[in-house]
Amino acid sequence: MKNTATLKKQQDTCTVPCFDHDKVNAIRATLDKEQDRLPELADFYKLLGNATRLKILFALAEGELCVCDLAHVLELSTAATSHQLKLLRDKGWLRKRDDGKMVYYRLHSADLLKALKGDLVMLETRLG
Repeated sequence: MKNTATLKKQQDTCTVPCFDHDKVNAIRATLDKEQDRLPELADFYKLLGNATRLKILFALAEGELCVCDLAHVLELSTAATSHQLKLLRDKGWLRKRDDGKMVYYRLHSADLLKALKGDLVMLETRLG
């Protein structure tokens, strides 16, 4: 016997006959290959869905900065800045360097910055 969730899903599925079975099956196969990575990608976009974290990444594109300098750039407290930096560092996008009591951050991936700049160009094109 089918459970309620399966029956509900079947009822919600389009009832119009599929015209291109090969295309549908090929797309399903592609999505199945990415199934495990898609939640990771969604988390990645959630992390970047914050203007403060984006500002941090663009600021660090200019070079290594200490937490205090970043706090001044962002007009935030050191604690609030450190919290945002930790989130980015935990995901592997930043590297830190301790120098006595000072902590410095730098970008770990130039690819991330290229992608973000490409996204900005795309937005400017759409809005322009």
